[in-house]
Amino acid sequence: MKINASNAPKPLGLYPHARRVGNLLFLSGVGPRVAGSDSTDSQVPGLALDKHGNYVSFDFEAQCRSVFENVKLILEASGSSWEQLVDVTVFLTNMKRDFQAYNRLYAEYFQSNQPCRTTVEINALPSPICIELKCIATLND
Repeated sequence: MKINASNAPKPLGLYPHARRVGNLLFLSGVGPRVAGSDSTDSQVPGLALDKHGNYVSFDFEAQCRSVFENVKLILEASGSSWEQLVDVTVFLTNMKRDFQAYNRLYAEYFQSNQPCRTTVEINALPSPICIELKCIATLND
């Protein structure tokens, strides 16, 4: 069953926010765009670009907090919750610059629930963001 959360940022392509298979919920990659924004909207917390696409301001922590909140929105709209996350894959565009802040914020958000985690550095993401999460959670029947 495909699931789209009306209050989460719209996907940048033809894919659902999540897909339920049995009692598992698989989330598509979730970024930090403002919840409710559409694919043409470049609203990213902590990020301002000039007309050439260069950074005017950058706040990784704002993006990190926003992506966690977007994951929560999708989980809740799908009948799951933050506490039911079992696996998190994190994509960072700059491991050296952002990992320490990410690791600190991750520990803040995952104090009680500690899912498996993988963190990978990649060259780029489809929009000018620096973090994306891919998650698996359980669902109550």
